[in-house]
Amino acid sequence: MRFREAARDWLKINCPESMRTPTPGGEYISGGRRAKYINPESRLWMDRMAEQGWTAPTWPTEYGGGGLTQEENQTLMDEMRRINARSPLGGHGLTMIGPAILEFGTPEQCFEHLPRIVSGEIKWCQGYSEPGAGSDLASLQTKAVEDGDDYIINGSKIWTSGADQADWIFCLVRTNPNVSKQEGISFIVFDMETPGVTISPIELISGSSEFCQTFFDDVRVPKRFLIGEPGQGWTVGKRLLQYERSSIGGVGGARQKVATLDEVAASYAGRIRGRIGDSTVRTNVLAYNMDQRAYQLTMRRAADEAANSRAPTFLSSFFKLYGTEQNMRRSDLVVSIMGSKGLGWSGDGFEASERANTRGWLRSKANSIEGGSSEVQRNIIAKRILGLPD
Repeated sequence: MRFREAARDWLKINCPESMRTPTPGGEYISGGRRAKYINPESRLWMDRMAEQGWTAPTWPTEYGGGGLTQEENQTLMDEMRRINARSPLGGHGLTMIGPAILEFGTPEQCFEHLPRIVSGEIKWCQGYSEPGAGSDLASLQTKAVEDGDDYIINGSKIWTSGADQADWIFCLVRTNPNVSKQEGISFIVFDMETPGVTISPIELISGSSEFCQTFFDDVRVPKRFLIGEPGQGWTVGKRLLQYERSSIGGVGGARQKVATLDEVAASYAGRIRGRIGDSTVRTNVLAYNMDQRAYQLTMRRAADEAANSRAPTFLSSFFKLYGTEQNMRRSDLVVSIMGSKGLGWSGDGFEASERANTRGWLRSKANSIEGGSSEVQRNIIAKRILGLPD
């Protein structure tokens, strides 16, 4: 109760009024050297939260985090939702590489990288998939050859989210071609401004270019940037995927309120005696809301059970699979409810929110691929959770 009161008082004083509104397109904050702040208060809000350590509330205070317990973190999220506060900072640094460094990095690596993630100074991207190594990630061919105190890296990565805006990359590379494909992989991080790194954006059907292909030509990286031991990359990489899948699945909870399906439906189908006017829409919304509520309760129960464990388990595959299916289902429902307004792409005949919903619906289809395809998640659930035979 004392922490809730303290958090509420701090947020009341420090959260700018403009940060208590829905986040419009272009104002999502992921930090980095190239970051542009359309609203100056976005930077102010990030800096204030970072000073508290609340951009990474549960990370240790010695690395810039908030040092909160899981219960205190949930209380903080509740208080942020209460005032509709925007998330001050997002990105791969907080949800993926940061937790992996906490688990596998040396103290020196933690002190070098984690405070810069918390402060939003550095934005990260992920170098996993390759043109010939997608779902079969262990067959990757990007090579890292020892040269004194360095590795020389050659190869390419594809679907590198945000590579053209990122400052650093975490990358799976092959350091030993003479052992099994999993044992020959190492995990390394390096600056994207290192000579030999070239980036080519990939335009998507939604009209954006958040994905890129990244090329490495004789990129020299110090060995001290290796996370874990040589050949341990597959272990580190799999764990990082569990962190990613937990995040994609919504584990941890959203900080900001979003428009409910009921509100969307009411704005297009109207209300009759307090209920959504169209009976079919009403039935579909109700079914979705029941499933979503059950999913939220399952996430809360899993979080309570894992309160004493920092690392995620194979349940991350379940949350990733179901969470993304729910997100795609929600996008389908929103566009369906909007009717002809759900076809908006450009022009004055559509509101900005309608165009955003259409593009968001197209973007949501990637949820079934990114972070490991839905088929891969079903295989993991079958083998590792249900114990089914191969």
